[in-house]
Amino acid sequence: MEFSWKKNLYVLWLGVFFCSAAYSISIPFIPLFLHNELGIDDHLEAWSGFAFGITFLASALIAPYWGSLADKYGRKPMLIRSGYSLAALYVITYFIYDPYVFLVLRVFQGLLAGYVPASIALVATNTPEKETGYALGIMATAGATGGIVGPVIGGVVSHYTSNREAFLFSAGVVLVAALIATFFVHELNFDKKAKRSQIRDDLRTAWGNKTFVTLLSLVGLCTFSVMLLEPLITVYVLQLGADKSDASLQSGLIFSAVGIATLIAAPQWGKIGGRIGYVKVLIIGLLGGGIGNILQFFIGDYVEFGILRFVYGLFFAGVYPALNAMIVKVTEADFRGRAFSLNQSATQLATMLGPMLGGVLGGWIPIRWMFIANGLLLILSALLLFRKRNMDETNPGMKKVRLSRG
Repeated sequence: MEFSWKKNLYVLWLGVFFCSAAYSISIPFIPLFLHNELGIDDHLEAWSGFAFGITFLASALIAPYWGSLADKYGRKPMLIRSGYSLAALYVITYFIYDPYVFLVLRVFQGLLAGYVPASIALVATNTPEKETGYALGIMATAGATGGIVGPVIGGVVSHYTSNREAFLFSAGVVLVAALIATFFVHELNFDKKAKRSQIRDDLRTAWGNKTFVTLLSLVGLCTFSVMLLEPLITVYVLQLGADKSDASLQSGLIFSAVGIATLIAAPQWGKIGGRIGYVKVLIIGLLGGGIGNILQFFIGDYVEFGILRFVYGLFFAGVYPALNAMIVKVTEADFRGRAFSLNQSATQLATMLGPMLGGVLGGWIPIRWMFIANGLLLILSALLLFRKRNMDETNPGMKKVRLSRG
């Protein structure tokens, strides 16, 4: 039977949807879990920041190793490994009552994660070159859709039961993603006889591609600016007047606002990027997202907060699909899987630093001012990108990126 990249794309879309939904069912409510279930009263912001960040540090350090194995044995085994491991860890979390043991489990979640990046790498390496940008744009909507459904489910479950039960729901949902990877995902484009690459050689190859290094820097900077606020949003909802008994549900709806905006806007940004170039899409998205975040400084209640999060999401929706499409265009096909593993490392390092710094700063300065810092970082990213674009106007690599279709 002929290999169908479209069928594979739709199957992987479902897998990423379930995996993203599983994450957002329970993880956004870590501050409430620490407070309500594990008894953390003092320094809740710092505890939340470290609980978020320590997972991503572990994931960033291990990602090049998993990427090397994926190029040798395929991305599908990475999907299976990650899916079943995360399901087991979510179940174990349900039985945890010690906050330090919870941190240990968060480390293992980082070490064994990788379902979504492996899916993106599999799509990038098993889709015809001319369709890669389109396929990656579709994959971005999978994570966004999971991000819409997950917080709502998690908010409802936490509201009517407890934050602890939400981890069981996460386990069941990510188990579906693991089963999808086991029985329905197909992979063709990897050489079983190839030698496993050395991480040192991969880093040397990546460093030799200056355009790729620039893209990794942008990925890290964008992710850091976003994740600076991740552990503080639920706390901020409480500060805006939400009742503690309803905080999980209201926070879930606000988390979903960005996902809904991404689902609406990401395909449109993909089409626009194909016409005007992905660099311009990034500049527009970063500027709009930065201004949207700064405006959240001035809001008076959580309803306004949710509306502005939605507006921010409409602009920011085009950023990561554009970056992924650009990475495909500026890297060689036989290096692409490792390129996405390095992309994951950059993302995870920034995702680790953002919540940790955000959690610490959130205990020192009003959370409201963190939105100013977040917005300024996004605007700075746009300005640096605009300057880089002008400097590289004659660079063939960047020209190829600007003119490529989504």
